[in-house]
Amino acid sequence: MAEGARLEVGPVPRDVVLFRHDRTRFFRLAGAFCVGQGLFWAYLARVAFTSLRPEPQAGPEPEPQAGLPLRPRDNKWRFGFTGSCLTLGSLIVAGGCLLPLRAVRRVVLLRGGASVSISTHGALGLGAGPTLTVPLRHLSCRAHRSEVAAALPLRIKGRPFYFLLDKRGQLPDPRLFDLTVGAFRQL
Repeated sequence: MAEGARLEVGPVPRDVVLFRHDRTRFFRLAGAFCVGQGLFWAYLARVAFTSLRPEPQAGPEPEPQAGLPLRPRDNKWRFGFTGSCLTLGSLIVAGGCLLPLRAVRRVVLLRGGASVSISTHGALGLGAGPTLTVPLRHLSCRAHRSEVAAALPLRIKGRPFYFLLDKRGQLPDPRLFDLTVGAFRQL
């Protein structure tokens, strides 16, 4: 094919499924793991905050010596460890909520061939996620499906992150997929 030549898809008489890969069970298990981790880190933060309190001293407080690390019974240590636990737990739960929202479960080329419908999984694997209807001109596939090892990155204009199409998914019509969703476009 000549450089710069464009392949156009004619009008499509009905909706056509281009990609499907349902990983609901995996995302539910991952969501349960993330919630469990969030609860664990919240509990650890609570225990650290309540049990690492400095003991009141009867005499004058000794001067901290230069170069010594924080003592485990110091308030700075207590607040730092508690904050670290809460931060880590929050990041794990946020990852469990956001990753399924970017994993594509189904791509449908809508009647007429000018736009596609992209369905994702729900947050923490619970239920179906949002379905986006996007014109084909706002989609760009950043790699060919034969070049990727695990997931095909799909860029949607106006969205901050990539959507991921798992390579193990089913492509009922690979050629039509390559001409529509799988094409690289300058956004």
